[in-house]
Amino acid sequence: MLAPRHLIFSALEGALLDPRTGSFAGAEEALSELERRHIPLVLVTPQTREEIEPLRRKMEHSHPFITESGGGIYFPDGYFSLKIPDSRRTARYLSVALGRPYKEVCEALDDIAEECGVGVAGFHHMSSKEIAGNTGLKPRDAELARSREFDEPFYFTSADEPAIARFVAAAKERGFDARPGKTFWHFSSGCDGARAVRTLTKLFRDATRIKLRSVGVAPAGEDLPWLRGVDQKVLLGRERNLDHSELIESANKESGNSAGPADWNESILNVID
Repeated sequence: MLAPRHLIFSALEGALLDPRTGSFAGAEEALSELERRHIPLVLVTPQTREEIEPLRRKMEHSHPFITESGGGIYFPDGYFSLKIPDSRRTARYLSVALGRPYKEVCEALDDIAEECGVGVAGFHHMSSKEIAGNTGLKPRDAELARSREFDEPFYFTSADEPAIARFVAAAKERGFDARPGKTFWHFSSGCDGARAVRTLTKLFRDATRIKLRSVGVAPAGEDLPWLRGVDQKVLLGRERNLDHSELIESANKESGNSAGPADWNESILNVID
């Protein structure tokens, strides 16, 4: 068995998972080939640790993963023989926290909102039932989404554009990031997907003593800052992939604008070929 040459970082939604069903059916061939070749697959997601664990069990995923858009990095027990700097025990994992603790984040969100005279509703203000109603999640999934460690989703209940601008500026002055998302705004400090990717890449290279090539696989058209941390970007659902800012031929020209496990499967097989 040859030593692996690649380290794969993958988005979930619209990449490994079907955007409509949430299934990874169609990606089994590439997943099996990654396992056969001992190529690490790191999952990168805005979801919480508890949200991603059911998927990891279904996939039999045994590699590290990154949660809450770079807030935390989690390592299965005994994954690396070397010491992981700044790691601590979190549930069944060793973890490295890049984001500030959730309690501090929620307190800062409320303080800054009061200072700026805006109304906000974060997940910490809502019950699981209310989160389900606001997101369309099933009640059990809403409870998992509520189990946050670094990043707080929220929306403005009362604020005009100038007030929101004041809020964002005040947050930045205190070292917090307030950014709009698809459904909710997000509030955090220290969550940095690109830093998480670089941190993991260095650990893998130190552990294997191989200059593994880091590859990021994600849907095209999404602003995913963690892709700045990889050597090669593979963007699904368009006719080109990006590699060091140069255009190369797509792995799946027949897919048009589709993105999902079938496109992910073919792209991965082309990358590791």
